[in-house]
Amino acid sequence: MGSGVPPRGCGRGGELTLRNRLIAAAVGIVGVSLLLSGGLTWVLVRNAAIQGAQDELDRSIASDVALVRQQECLTVPPPCDPVDRATFVDRLQRISSTLGGDRLLLVRASTRRILFDSAGTVTGKALDLQASKRVSGVVEAQPVFDGQPYLAAGVPIPPARDPLGASIVVIARPQSAIAAAAASELLPRLLMAGGAALILALVLVLLVSRSVTGPLTQLALAAEDIAAGNYSRRVGIRGTDEVGQLGTAFDRMAEAVERSRQSQREFLANVSHELKTPLTSLIGFSEALTDGSLKTDEERARAAEIVHEESERVLRMAQELLDLARVEAGTISLHISAVDLAGQVNDEVELVKPRAGARGLSVTTDLPSDLPPVAADPERLHQVLDNLFDNAVKYAPESTEVRVAASRQAADVRLVIQNAVGAIKPDPQRMFERFYRADASRSAAAGGVGLGLAISRELVAAMRGRLWAELDGTSTLRVTVLLPASEVPATRLPVTA
Repeated sequence: MGSGVPPRGCGRGGELTLRNRLIAAAVGIVGVSLLLSGGLTWVLVRNAAIQGAQDELDRSIASDVALVRQQECLTVPPPCDPVDRATFVDRLQRISSTLGGDRLLLVRASTRRILFDSAGTVTGKALDLQASKRVSGVVEAQPVFDGQPYLAAGVPIPPARDPLGASIVVIARPQSAIAAAAASELLPRLLMAGGAALILALVLVLLVSRSVTGPLTQLALAAEDIAAGNYSRRVGIRGTDEVGQLGTAFDRMAEAVERSRQSQREFLANVSHELKTPLTSLIGFSEALTDGSLKTDEERARAAEIVHEESERVLRMAQELLDLARVEAGTISLHISAVDLAGQVNDEVELVKPRAGARGLSVTTDLPSDLPPVAADPERLHQVLDNLFDNAVKYAPESTEVRVAASRQAADVRLVIQNAVGAIKPDPQRMFERFYRADASRSAAAGGVGLGLAISRELVAAMRGRLWAELDGTSTLRVTVLLPASEVPATRLPVTA
């Protein structure tokens, strides 16, 4: 017994449907895109913010230098008396408290050593300064103090006047503070842009998913209808995209299924009709034989003859149906070899001449002496030729001619059987359908059931050839067999009636 759990993805309650998958995929793609674009934007904005902070330091360093120069003397403006080192350092610390998160450094240019650090951690260390490319008279550096990167800008001062002997005043700003300021300004905007992009993506994916899942749902419902027996159902989805092509292919498939079902119904009706006549005769004459209603020997002999003929007719039709089913299923065995087509045709003509003569027909052949052999199954080729000649002799008007001609055509051999047609002309497009008969009454009288040509076409196709018919004008039927030529010597199959 089943567990009662629906297959994954097939239900409507909580399962991952196609629309949900599209939405999830779109959200994932948008999320990844936002992360990548946000990361790239952050890198660009951070670099721009760092460059902007460096430019700001380069421009504002002059005012900070003026404050340091003021603390070099007891009185302002100079000339003034110099101060001692301790007082000067104390004054520098007071200046540093007004710089926010920036650090005040004094550097001796000759040794590149730091003489004063407002944070007190890098005094005595070297600081490599380079001339600024944007502001004249300013030097720059990007040092690392206590494991943290900084931006630094400096301006030279007269070392003789400085109590510490410094020749450069430097202001250093931590890059983390710059990045934090940039992030506090950028993050809300990124969130707003990301939210807007996500909402827009969801709207778009809903529209796209509806355009995809709508036709797919329609296709699924149509498939259910066809499975339930409504073979006339069509979806009518058209377009140049994949969904439109799928809809077109589905409608073609539905039409093929409908034609197949119609053909099956016609086939069953035809089989029933063809069996009804001989079976009725068998039942009627067998009852007459058994109940004694036939009094004379001649009547009983005639009844037995009819029973025998009708039994053969049923057996022949059963064999033809079996052959047709095997050929269409691809289970019939073929033994392809080189066959002398000219000799085979001549043998078939000799067999059919008595029947043709009974109807006043003449049979002529035009077979070149250098006609190459064909690659075919000898027995099946005999069956095909027998059906084609039998059809021509049965339905050609009396006192007319049946002409047979063969020729080489590239890598193939063409055989044409040509005969005149009567008042009731066959349809060349339907001649090879099962149970097709242009004149049902004459076909029944002649003993045919309309399967021979259908079997012949399938056999020729199985031998990698083609069989078709065409009306030459309005009075001549031409049936053409095209078979591949063989390059090996031909073999002959004895032909019997």
